[in-house]
Amino acid sequence: MTTGQTVRLPSVDRILGDAACLALIAHYGRVQTLACARAVLAELRTAMLAGAVCEEGASIAAIVAQVDERLQSQSHSQLRAVFNLTGTVLHTNLGRALLPDAAVQAVVEALQWPMNLEFDLETGKRGDRDDLVEELLRELTGAEAATIVNNNAAAVLLMLNTLAQNKEVVVSRGELVEIGGAFRIPDVMTRAGAVLREVGSTNRTHLADYANGVNEHTALLMKVHCSNYAITGFTKSVELDELVPLAAQHAIPTAVDLGSGTLVDLAQYGLPHETTVRETIEAGADLVTFSGDKLLGGPQCGVIVGRADLIAKIKRNPLKRALRVGKLTLAALAPVLQLYRAPDLLAERLTTLRLLTRPAAAMRAQAQTLLPLLQAALGAAYVVTAEALTSQIGSGALPVDQLPSFGLAVRSAPGSRLSNPLGVLEQRLRALPCPVIGRIGQDTLWLDLRCLEAAHETAFIAQLDELSA
Repeated sequence: MTTGQTVRLPSVDRILGDAACLALIAHYGRVQTLACARAVLAELRTAMLAGAVCEEGASIAAIVAQVDERLQSQSHSQLRAVFNLTGTVLHTNLGRALLPDAAVQAVVEALQWPMNLEFDLETGKRGDRDDLVEELLRELTGAEAATIVNNNAAAVLLMLNTLAQNKEVVVSRGELVEIGGAFRIPDVMTRAGAVLREVGSTNRTHLADYANGVNEHTALLMKVHCSNYAITGFTKSVELDELVPLAAQHAIPTAVDLGSGTLVDLAQYGLPHETTVRETIEAGADLVTFSGDKLLGGPQCGVIVGRADLIAKIKRNPLKRALRVGKLTLAALAPVLQLYRAPDLLAERLTTLRLLTRPAAAMRAQAQTLLPLLQAALGAAYVVTAEALTSQIGSGALPVDQLPSFGLAVRSAPGSRLSNPLGVLEQRLRALPCPVIGRIGQDTLWLDLRCLEAAHETAFIAQLDELSA
């Protein structure tokens, strides 16, 4: 507060001429620094009118310190690294699959150098960016051809718009799924210009239902993998090998939206079996769409593989240019696909598979190490225990199956006077330099350690002291 003497604010020129402020200008630039200085001065003038500014607070050093703080805040990226302790490995809100080292290095190189994205080095003429990964995709899936777009929803949209615009697509009612963000298959069909012909019932669809749904306006028979829910009990669905002969009888292509789109049999790694892209192609599907950033373990993209004539038609669609991927996506995707050529090393080198197959014993030992450190940081207001948990693959992959895991359970101490203690702690964890994201349930804050690998454990421990501040 003022003490009877007049407080005078320094001019903008004096602030900008200060040695500390000159250092800020050298780092952030004059325009940005000047704007922050003017904003700080404006706030101080308002505070002066209310008698809330002392002489020390109006000094050049104090003002430059405020300018520095504001510039730092403005320069921080809104996209930040976090610790995913939710127990969901492929977490949509946290960016899904983490890229392996080979892909990271390839992206760094693509960021720093011009690349032969659409330039054929052999002929010296314009090339096709799909060629950078098509041969790999053909090898790994058994398909005749492939093309890449920016996500799987775009792959479905492009496929339907190309092959079924103003025509009908037959789909089982039980497969009309909604994925994250209220994004529904029927809505995608509408935007693609296709007409939905739903057949069967929610829980039971027969081959006869598909047959009865075919008419002269039918363009596709389509199956959609129910990747984010499961119907149990009195159910019936038509398998692809049953549907393909019906489609062939009417000379209609069969399309399958696999969603997660794994390229290997997960059962060999002790995980639940998920139908692979190759199995789907071998069963007779003419086109298969799937994601790149789910079980495949690569960057966000959508992949369409299948018959060469249909892929060629899809690539001629003008929408393909609007939905195509850039060099960073292709730079990341190619090394990930290369890893699949060495399936015996895949569980070690592919980050997603390494996390999914992480031994529970390793997580248990990690929990025992972290427990006393977290308890010391939280103090007597909380009780931390190490407990067995269950993780999930997530992001529409194997929704029913759970993975045995281990982690830390944090509960409010008996007699604690804190209001909403778990909510307060969750907020404090999110406010750490590298935010920690867990989940609250059953009056407990759960910190699943499946995705906290040894390489990141030191960084996790280093910031725990800030919880006690």
